[in-house]
Amino acid sequence: MWQQNDCSIKNATRDNPTGCLHDLYPFVATTNGTLPTQTPTDGGQDMAFFNMNTGDAPIFKALADQYTLSDNFHQSIMGGSVTGAIGIAYGDNAFYSDGNGHPLVPPGSIMNPDPIAGTVNTYQANGTWVNCSDPNQPGVAEIQFYLSSLHYYVGPNCAPNAYYATGDADVPYTPAGTLAAVSTTTMAPLTQRHIGDELSDKNIPWAWYSGGYDSAVAVANGATDIFDQVLRAGYCDICNPFQYSKSVMATANTRTAHLKDVTDNLFDDIESGNLPAVAFVKPDGALQGHPGSGKVSLLEDFVQNIVDRTKANPKLYAETAIIVSFDESGGLYDSGFIQPLDFFGDGPRMPMLVISPFSTGGHVVHSYNDQASVLKFIERNWRLGQISHRSRDNLPNPIMDLENPWVPVNMPAIGDLFDMFDFGRARDPFDLGDIKDIGRDIVQDVRNDLKRDGF
Repeated sequence: MWQQNDCSIKNATRDNPTGCLHDLYPFVATTNGTLPTQTPTDGGQDMAFFNMNTGDAPIFKALADQYTLSDNFHQSIMGGSVTGAIGIAYGDNAFYSDGNGHPLVPPGSIMNPDPIAGTVNTYQANGTWVNCSDPNQPGVAEIQFYLSSLHYYVGPNCAPNAYYATGDADVPYTPAGTLAAVSTTTMAPLTQRHIGDELSDKNIPWAWYSGGYDSAVAVANGATDIFDQVLRAGYCDICNPFQYSKSVMATANTRTAHLKDVTDNLFDDIESGNLPAVAFVKPDGALQGHPGSGKVSLLEDFVQNIVDRTKANPKLYAETAIIVSFDESGGLYDSGFIQPLDFFGDGPRMPMLVISPFSTGGHVVHSYNDQASVLKFIERNWRLGQISHRSRDNLPNPIMDLENPWVPVNMPAIGDLFDMFDFGRARDPFDLGDIKDIGRDIVQDVRNDLKRDGF
């Protein structure tokens, strides 16, 4: 992705001060990993082009027209589904370790982007790990030099001797909490803190809902039912960042409290009003909209279903924000501004939509955000601290350039999404009487809770 984004300070302009041209996506897709014997091949992925002006993706367009869209929201860590998931839960990348937080040299699958002799751009090793603290590692010095050339200070943020994930590292645990089979691409159990740890420390309920999760657990425990087998096939292990975490996976009670199924749990929790304060939702493989394995129309239906179910519980919807986005970017190019923050990103833009009573009006917000902005929103809304001393949630909110509103003048900086809301008043098609009734219900609930607790 660094190669595709083609960043050089020599290309910097007033409107594009980091000099990322985004002009090598087709070149890399057609020249990298072209040898039939190379694994993984990492060649181009067939995708589709959606033109909403001609009727494509009508549900997403209708939601964007009614609520608030960010056109400057980014993939926080360059790479695949794993790094996207890690970024949104940890605000940082993860490295290969002994399972107790101490870096180890992986037994294989080390990245080497130097080209194979006789090829234009086929890497010697499309590996899973890179020691980005060592400029002698292939490809590392070039990125470090670029980062040091920027007009603002940003370092690689790479711990000494740590080999960080560059792609889809395998999970260390099965869905049932047992240790998974180990290979050169398996991540050791992570002891890094994540947003779930922060929420748990403050006794704030949270959960990660996955399509097919209950069946995945049943199969991991030995179930042979064909229905479970089919649903388990749709569950995405590597998309669940908490399946890498020792604090979640090593204890049965913690897994039960925080890892749940979409069909078996999410819909019931929305209907009953028992949705936790913070909920992440990942659809199964058929519904996720991924090219080659899913359809965007099914993903649209899935999102609309959640919106409709939430609105059917007015009291819940009155205090809920639904944030819709993706795990990683896609496409042959991207024309948006990229703000490098460390060795692993930022990456290209992704769509991001906020649906709530406080985000109506069809607005488009330009302030710079990435996946860690979701963490910053959670931390600000529930008055938490930062995940670690080095995670992205430590960055300040951006002050946007008045003449170029997609570029922060105080880089490095990412937003906390609060400017996507108008908390001064609810702008929603609810009747004002309904809003007052909901407010009275909430106040009464608080009074009941205080009375129950002896106040």
